[in-house]
Amino acid sequence: MKIVCVCACTSGIAHTYLAKAKLEKAAKELGDEIHIETQGTIGTENALTPEQIAEADVALLAVDIATTGNERFKNIPTVKVGTSLVVKAPKQLLEKIEEEVKEKKSQKE
Repeated sequence: MKIVCVCACTSGIAHTYLAKAKLEKAAKELGDEIHIETQGTIGTENALTPEQIAEADVALLAVDIATTGNERFKNIPTVKVGTSLVVKAPKQLLEKIEEEVKEKKSQKE
């Protein structure tokens, strides 16, 4: 599964980068491809490219605050969760998202 993600916590520091690291590790374990943009006090880092978004199966917003640029994901399934959920159970979250995406695709066929 190809995932694009935005991580942002209230302070823009700790949970943002912790969520990013946990998601990268979980995605690697599951064989998923993930690209993660962070938004915080130092601005946007690792901005998602239009190509990454176009190729993605799902967009994951792991955020505790309002983020910018969410309109980029209007054409793909989008899941929004808090960063604390990502930090506690990243692998389970990705497995659940993958299951839901596959279910929606099979319903369309």
